[in-house]
Amino acid sequence: MPPNDATPKVSAPTFEQLENFMSQTSHDTATLNDLIATTFDSVDGYTEAGKNSDNERLLAMFMARAAERETVIASLRSEVIRLGGKPEDDGTVLGGAHRIFLNLKSVVTGRDDKAIIAEVEQGEDHIKAKFEDAIADTELSPQVMTTIRECFVSVKQGHDQMRDLKLAMN
Repeated sequence: MPPNDATPKVSAPTFEQLENFMSQTSHDTATLNDLIATTFDSVDGYTEAGKNSDNERLLAMFMARAAERETVIASLRSEVIRLGGKPEDDGTVLGGAHRIFLNLKSVVTGRDDKAIIAEVEQGEDHIKAKFEDAIADTELSPQVMTTIRECFVSVKQGHDQMRDLKLAMN
């Protein structure tokens, strides 16, 4: 049967279009994976802080924040998978060093909640800055930016809660 003139003709994307798409996807995936690794560090930091505190109220708060960050990780990982990438499944070397420092500091200071809160708040400054840098990245695709902004709400709430707690303890 001969082709009908009313049939829409679909042309294959050009090499340049494919290259641009691949570059965009690669940048999006790298940014998301960087945020995933940093958020894993946050989960681990909250868990470690909980282990180092004898205060039940703080322990509950740290565990709730860790669970909330797990939700952020799931959202970011879903976006990487949607893009066809392989999501990060671990934290950063720097985050591991910070957890060791937090543990050492708790031993030296005698599990002082004020010192633990100060360290957690420092970690919160770091994750907040990472998300703010990603939000300022004008090369991210709109859908990825939406996911990052949605996750940032939780990150900012956690940061502000720890900042306020630190200020209240001073």
